[in-house]
Parts: sequence; C-alpha cells; structure tokens
Amino acid sequence: MPLIKDENKQYLTKSTLWLMTIGAGLVVANNYYNQPLLGMIARELGESEAATSKVAMFTQIGYAAGLLLIIPLGDMYRRKRIILIDFVFIIASLLVFALSQSLAVMIAASFFIGLTSVVPQVFVPIAAQLSRPGDKGKNVGIVMSGLLVGILASRVFSGLVGEYLGWREVFYIAAGMMVVMAALIAWLLPDMRPTFSGTYGQLMRSIARYTKDLPALRLASLRGALGFGSFSIFWTTLTFRLKQAPFFQGSDVAGMLGLVGIAGALAASLGGYISGKVNKNILIAISCSLMILSWVIFGVVGSSYIGLIIGIIFIDMGLQGMHVTNQTIVFSSHPEAANRLNTVYMVSYFIGGSLGTLVGGQAWQYYGWTGVVTVGGMFVVLCLVVHLLFCNRLRYK
Repeated sequence: MPLIKDENKQYLTKSTLWLMTIGAGLVVANNYYNQPLLGMIARELGESEAATSKVAMFTQIGYAAGLLLIIPLGDMYRRKRIILIDFVFIIASLLVFALSQSLAVMIAASFFIGLTSVVPQVFVPIAAQLSRPGDKGKNVGIVMSGLLVGILASRVFSGLVGEYLGWREVFYIAAGMMVVMAALIAWLLPDMRPTFSGTYGQLMRSIARYTKDLPALRLASLRGALGFGSFSIFWTTLTFRLKQAPFFQGSDVAGMLGLVGIAGALAASLGGYISGKVNKNILIAISCSLMILSWVIFGVVGSSYIGLIIGIIFIDMGLQGMHVTNQTIVFSSHPEAANRLNTVYMVSYFIGGSLGTLVGGQAWQYYGWTGVVTVGGMFVVLCLVVHLLFCNRLRYK
C-alpha cells in the first residue's frame, strides 16, 4: 500500500517517500543539464558565451512560469493526473532541445523544459501534507535532498556525457529517463483528492490573497530569491571560468565539481531533522553566513581547485539549509493551500535564479571572475540584511 491510514488521516510510507525523492531528483535535473554544456554549445552554434547563457536563464524563467501556472492546479485537480500529463510535455521539450539547430529554437525549448519540469514542487507539498506532525520537516528535507542530488548529479552526468558523446545525447538520454519515470509514477504514486473547489480564476486570486496576508511567506520568498540568485551566479559562470587559466578544463570537470556539492544535499536532510528543534531565524542566519563565506573563498583562492571545492561545499550547504527552513516555514500554515503557498515561494525562488543567471553572465562578460564574485556576494549579503531586519517581527509554528 502506498499510504498508511491512521483513523481519519493518511500517512506516507517509505516507498512513496523514496519514489517522490528519486522522481524529484530526476525531473529537476532537466533544468540543469545545459549548464556544464554552455561552452560546448556556444562553440558549435558560433554564439558568444553571454548569449548562450540565456539558455540557462530561460530554463529558469520557464520553471518560474510553470510554478505559477501549473503547480496551483494541484489544489484543484487530482495531482497524479496533472503529473502524468506534464510528463508528456517534458519528454517533447527535451527532444526538441536535442534536435535544435539554432540558439533561438534552443532558448524556446529551454523555456518549455523549465515550464514542464515542475513536478518536484508537487511532490514537496504531498510530503508535507501526508507526513505525521513530527515528521514534516524531516520528510520535506528528504525530498529536498533528492532534488538537490538531482541538480548536482545532472551537472556531473551532462558534463561527462557531453564531453565524450556530445551535448545532444545528454537530452536524448534524459527524455528516455522521463519515459521510465512516468511509468513508475503511473504505477506507484497514490492519488489525492483536490482541496479547492472554485474556478481557476478564484484559485489564482487566492494566491494573491495568501501573499498579502502572510508576511512570513513574503519574507521566505525574498530570502529564497536572493539566495538562489547568488547560487545561480556561481554555477552559470563556473564552466566559463574553468576554460581559462590556470584550469583549461572542459564540461566534464565542471560537471565533476558538482559532486562536491552533495554535502549540501546532506545538509538539506539534516536541516529538515533539526528545523523543529532549533530557532528557524538562527538557522537561516547561519545559512546566509555560509554562503557569504563561500564567496569570500571564491574571491581569495578561487584560482585553485581546493578553493573552488571548499567554496562549493559552503555555498551548497548554505543554500539548502536556507531552502529547507524556508519551506518548512511556508508549509507550517494552511495545509489545504500547500501547492499555492509553494507556488508563491518557488516562483520567487526561480525568478531570483534567472536574475542571478543574467547578472552572472553579464558580470563575467564585462568584469570576469572578479565581477562574478562581487555580484554573487552582494546577492547573499542583501539576503542576510533583509532577514535580520524583518525576521524578529514574525512567529513561526
């Protein structure tokens, strides 16, 4: 059985939790395959690095659009049906990208890859809603760990496959994995009844109402946007940095460095375990401080592998610690609106990521690594300042 029933409440089993964890990682990976391949794509298409970085930017913009337009439907319709329909469009978008012969087509395909690869943000509210009260933070942390491993492993996978087989093959293989994942979800994922009975217009208006009425949601969303913006600045420009002295490396090394960040995935899970025991404001302040430290390291010793490795560990740990704590806060009220609350948070998160990608690409083009370090650090310093100014006014469950 996919769920455990306890009188009037259904709870997750481990098998369902791990299905969603693995699924979250595999689907979210679609958004990040392109990052280690940007240099290779730029050379093949004869485009500049700044222009090619728009591929990553439009993937994130598409993801934000999918979060806004698709994820709220999880409160209105049966989630399993939405997920399976969405998988059809994920597969089609990946195949179009693999067949692209121009940057314009590739950017359009990237937008739709992002738009459709929002399934993990349906899994997270399911994990929160169906968890026992004491397990909510832990289970959200586990799913988020799977999501982070997917992000990091995607860079390793695409870097290696791109280097030895070609960048197009990365997306053909990704489409095949989505076919397998869709079959497993159709077979194993439990169905859930919708919690909203109004029209789509009413559903969308309710999102605005929750945003207006919940200051904790607004603050969490701003923190998430600034934190992920900083994170995206680094990962978008890393492949360009590695092409230069003293590294002179390709996409395979950029991808392999993603393995280092798996420490951040462990931090995400740990953050879920301790989020109910430690003051959340303190956890977020610590997370921001780790990210600031990472940019200091990138600036001082970022011309060595050891500097990059230590910085990657800190930036991943910091972002994921903040992210899990933010989502625990977001899901602590109004469980009947879990998808809509997650929509507000995650749309903000990926708008911040797309802005970071754009700013990072421009900083690299005009000011090099020094410019990247400066703007990356500014994003997360602003995040910490905003947090310290407003966090003490709020109470969390």
